[in-house]
Amino acid sequence: MLTEIKVASTASYTTAGARLDGLKAINFIFGTNGTGKTTISRVVDDPDGHPTCSLSWVNGKPLERLVYNRDFVARNFAPQLRGIFTLGEAEKDTLERIDRAKADVKKAEDTINQLENTLGLPDQSTGKRAEKKALREKLEADCWTKIKGKHDAHFKDAFSGLRNSQSRFCDRVLQELAQNGAALEDINTLKERASSLFEQGMERYAAIQNIDATALIEAEVEPVLAKKVLGKEDVDVAALITRLGNSDWVRQGLAYLDGAEQCPFCQQAIESDLAERLNAYFDETFLADTRQIERIEQSYGSVASTLIESLEAIVSLDSRHIDATRLRADIDRLVTRLESNKRLIAAKKREPSTPVTLEPIGGAVAALVGQIDTANAVIATHNALVDNLATERSKLIDEIWKYLLHENDALLTAYTTAKNGVESAIQSLTSQITSRRQDLDTAKGELRTLEKSITSVQPTVDGINALLSSFGFTGFRLRTTGERNHLYEIVRDDGENATDTLSEGERGFVTFLYFYHLLRGSTSEFGMSAERVVVFDDPVSSLDSDVLFIVSALIKRVLKEACENSGQIKQVFVLTHNIYFHKEVSFDSKRGVECRAHETFWIVRKSQGQSEVTSFNTNPIKTSYELLWEEVRNPNRSSLTIQNTLRRIVENYFKILGSVDTDDIIARFEGKDQQVCASLFSWVNDGSHSAHDDLYVSVDEGVVERYLDVFKHVFEKTDHKAHYDMMMRSSEAGPITMPA
Repeated sequence: MLTEIKVASTASYTTAGARLDGLKAINFIFGTNGTGKTTISRVVDDPDGHPTCSLSWVNGKPLERLVYNRDFVARNFAPQLRGIFTLGEAEKDTLERIDRAKADVKKAEDTINQLENTLGLPDQSTGKRAEKKALREKLEADCWTKIKGKHDAHFKDAFSGLRNSQSRFCDRVLQELAQNGAALEDINTLKERASSLFEQGMERYAAIQNIDATALIEAEVEPVLAKKVLGKEDVDVAALITRLGNSDWVRQGLAYLDGAEQCPFCQQAIESDLAERLNAYFDETFLADTRQIERIEQSYGSVASTLIESLEAIVSLDSRHIDATRLRADIDRLVTRLESNKRLIAAKKREPSTPVTLEPIGGAVAALVGQIDTANAVIATHNALVDNLATERSKLIDEIWKYLLHENDALLTAYTTAKNGVESAIQSLTSQITSRRQDLDTAKGELRTLEKSITSVQPTVDGINALLSSFGFTGFRLRTTGERNHLYEIVRDDGENATDTLSEGERGFVTFLYFYHLLRGSTSEFGMSAERVVVFDDPVSSLDSDVLFIVSALIKRVLKEACENSGQIKQVFVLTHNIYFHKEVSFDSKRGVECRAHETFWIVRKSQGQSEVTSFNTNPIKTSYELLWEEVRNPNRSSLTIQNTLRRIVENYFKILGSVDTDDIIARFEGKDQQVCASLFSWVNDGSHSAHDDLYVSVDEGVVERYLDVFKHVFEKTDHKAHYDMMMRSSEAGPITMPA
């Protein structure tokens, strides 16, 4: 049975569409022509042809649908109609076998329905499927809070692409649970590595250029520095210079001896060979040693400057891998010693005869070299990570997930155990359903075979012809024709085909009778036992009142079957624009103020070109007379139609009273009101739907109010104010009976 019909983006229905939900066994839908009733019947008839619409069924199980509308009439009213097979008479044993086959089909269907209810709907809203969905939803929430929420701050890069979706995050957890084989690492180690490997903009670092102080260290053991550099000992002045220990003073004074008249040492007259003897004292060995001292001074100063510049360059790098404070302390200590040594070398140069010992710088240099080597080792490790970054990150991510799985082992084990149990139940139910469907197919096959053995198209011909004759349609009848007499044709008494000569009413009645018999049969030799949903869409559009009555009676039989669930018709929809037919077919003496449990009522309206469907908890359709008064009561009444509405009310009411002197009523008014009153009674001579040029009153809001006022006074002046009050829902209304 249908539980909901959605009609959207088709005909005059909007994209949002209209829904008929909470449907019952019997459903009445009223709407004037052009509002969208037939569209509803077409959606039920062919949902696949309306992809923007949908039908919802009880337990998701569609039933066979038979729809009577103008499309059905157009398809089937032809020179020949397809024969309707029904079950004919047969031996008692065959009928009993058919009953047993039907029972087997029903039992298999009931078992399948029970199993499917336990299994649940495909949307996972019920049954075991809903249990599985609930387990998954709980796991998603737990993973989101207990794993992602707890560790996102440190491992957000490992969660990349998953941090905005609970579902995707849970999928990754289950994926890792199934295949993660990484080693289990300590959480703190993982955090430390993550802070390095997932650093933004991670790149290679250049190694720090190391220092070379070999030349400076070697200078510390230069022999010449520790040597007393003196002149030649066999020169006659050597003994004096040696005794006085002023070799350095004499060497410096030689520069002032050349060209001087007095000795720069004693201020006496200069002996002619003094310069020669002094120069002989400072021989080649002396000169070689002093030149060596000069070279040491120059080299030491140059190398020391280069070394200091290199160290300052290292400081300026501000490398994260070196302790800047410690580095500065070691550099300062080295600089102090270098400066001291440069001063010692300078003194040695001034006084070659004085031995000097340089302060050792090896310890300070070793400390600096150690810092640089340590930093370069860290940089090398970092660069190795950068060079192999993708592999290292992938390894780290695997190890992170391994830890998270370990940490949440109890949670994941509980989920896996519960899920396996539910999936086992689902698999068992699915297997049972498959087996029962095979049983159902077997039972249906046997039923088709049995039905085919006793089906006939002749009972339908006999039934339709009997109804035609009983209602006076004696000028034509149905007869079988075609191969094996499996078709029908409409013929006159002389055998001539009557299809093209029938009136519209005759065509409508014949087609309806054909549809009515189709409800109990099938156009094939089997399938007449299937459960069905039936739709009647305006079946009385062109029928006179007598035929309308029998059509109503036949439809009420179908409604009774659906209401009592006593046959194969499980649900009925009746759509119409005919108020009389609606009142007739929907009449139920047991209905109170509200509709009964097995029925629904709907009205289809079109507003601004768009169809809308409204449900009611009672029968919303009144008589045409009531509807006219409802239009008068409506504050949004149409100014263009209100005059005609008022005329029709006056016509209906005063026709019932009879013997009304309309001229006397009109005479009770004066001036323009009299003209308005005359227009309301114009039906007396011309009918309420003709044009009255001599009584024409232009329509505007003021005129409408005058019409309404005169209309009210007509009832007052004729002593029928109580009826007016009753129909206008006035509090002054008394117990007056409304005309039928």
